[in-house]
Amino acid sequence: MAKDKVSAGLLMYRLRDGELEVFLAHPGGPFFAHKDDGHWTIPKGETGPGEELLATAIREFFEETGLEPHSDFMPLGSIRQKGGKIVHAWAFAGDWDESRPLKSNLFSMEWPPRSGKWVQVPEVDRVAFFAIAEAKRKLKEAQHPFLERLQTVLKGRQNS
Repeated sequence: MAKDKVSAGLLMYRLRDGELEVFLAHPGGPFFAHKDDGHWTIPKGETGPGEELLATAIREFFEETGLEPHSDFMPLGSIRQKGGKIVHAWAFAGDWDESRPLKSNLFSMEWPPRSGKWVQVPEVDRVAFFAIAEAKRKLKEAQHPFLERLQTVLKGRQNS
């Protein structure tokens, strides 16, 4: 049995006019170009050999958004996506100046498939903050527990 892939990511959040908003990323490349609801994700990526999960999450967030995360990182646990990948996540408070251009790493892929032609595409082609109700429409369903866990953690902090 093949070992499951493991990823780690960060869920940035902010309060805007008293409403919780989360920062999500849309995958780049031609496969996702016309896909929206249910395809966004937290910025995340696979761990390297011997790499700490939180270090992976911080590195991947920076590589996919160009934003350097630094804050109190709150663990949100892990989930298993449909394909078997295990994703570990942390939340942190932050913001993004929407006038600032997105800086995402590029990767190479064969497009169209089996054509022998290779193109470079960004790992992430769009990022945005969403209120929780809209985030639930945008985000991959398997990652919804991260939204619920974030809300629980933040309510616990308000009540303490």
